[in-house]
Amino acid sequence: MEEDAKNKKLESNREGGDGGKKKPVRIWVDGCFDIMHYGHANALRQAKNCGDYLIVGVHSDEEIKKNKGPTVMNSAERYAAVRACKWVDEVVEDAPYVTQLEMVIKYDVDYVVHGDDTTLAADGTDCYAQVKAAGKFKEVPRTTGVSTTDIVRRMLECTKEHHEKGSGESSPMLMPMREGHDRHSPYTGVSKFIATGAKIRLFSDGREPKPTDKIVYIDGGWDLFHEGHVNILKKAKALGDFLIVGVLEDAAVNSYKGVNFPLMNVYERVLSVLSCRYCDEVVIGAPLKLEKDFIQGMRIQIVAGGTVSCIYPDDMGDPHAVPKEMGIYQEIESGSNLTTTVILERIRENRELYVSRNKAKEKKEIEFIHKAT
Repeated sequence: MEEDAKNKKLESNREGGDGGKKKPVRIWVDGCFDIMHYGHANALRQAKNCGDYLIVGVHSDEEIKKNKGPTVMNSAERYAAVRACKWVDEVVEDAPYVTQLEMVIKYDVDYVVHGDDTTLAADGTDCYAQVKAAGKFKEVPRTTGVSTTDIVRRMLECTKEHHEKGSGESSPMLMPMREGHDRHSPYTGVSKFIATGAKIRLFSDGREPKPTDKIVYIDGGWDLFHEGHVNILKKAKALGDFLIVGVLEDAAVNSYKGVNFPLMNVYERVLSVLSCRYCDEVVIGAPLKLEKDFIQGMRIQIVAGGTVSCIYPDDMGDPHAVPKEMGIYQEIESGSNLTTTVILERIRENRELYVSRNKAKEKKEIEFIHKAT
């Protein structure tokens, strides 16, 4: 009886109450969004396409630890990363790990959307069982080639030097990461990302600057896209009307960051940057050292850089020397000390915890799949 009453209320919420006018379709997505990556962003993009208004519930550190294991990013960092995604209209903090019908009713949600992978609670049950039973669940294809589990595995492999500098190669070589004999879950595996023009087009708005726009340019590696990156892009965008973000190629990042970087290849990093609401355009494989021809050709009026920046080798020189000489370089307060190196250090300090987390997640998924079949 109680479930029937909930379902009736959900159905009545769908009907227009303003002279029969069709109301906007409200979509709910929830998750951990730990180390926000392009797979998360693509899920949010697909969810937004299912309706008109996208609400994203983000679980707390405590809920995630209880059901899945320790997070790499804390709650505040994860909330900020999700808010920066251009397809998100509203963020609900501290959302329950198991999606409840009460939340669907409270936020006047028409459908709950999730990928076609399985999300399990601590007891091994489906987190979306209630909304599936109520007919309020929609499934979208999971983005293959990336997951937080996989990215954590990449960072764990950093202690084994998973990158090597190539001899005259255009990018560092990614050494094969070990896939143990017990790794059989289709949801937890080594990245097999394939870059295509279609994927990039899906993330790009295709907007060009107007003749009157003040164009701002900022470049970087943007590896493991995080709150620190969001803060600096927001401030850079505020300096003008149109923000172009240069994404350095793998070899360039590797040349000044060292053997373990970048953790994500240039196309993965491009998609993460394109998903940010403050970015208008990207330069894929941007030049490490800015020259006058590039600046003038792109009609750049301001080149921005943060106070928390990379330390370049002495023989490399200042990559921003030319814009500084032109008087168009502007340093902005980064607003965060969070960096890719800081995130990697968290993994190193708690290595065994994350190894155990990945194994436990894998085991739980395999058990669920076996029960279902």
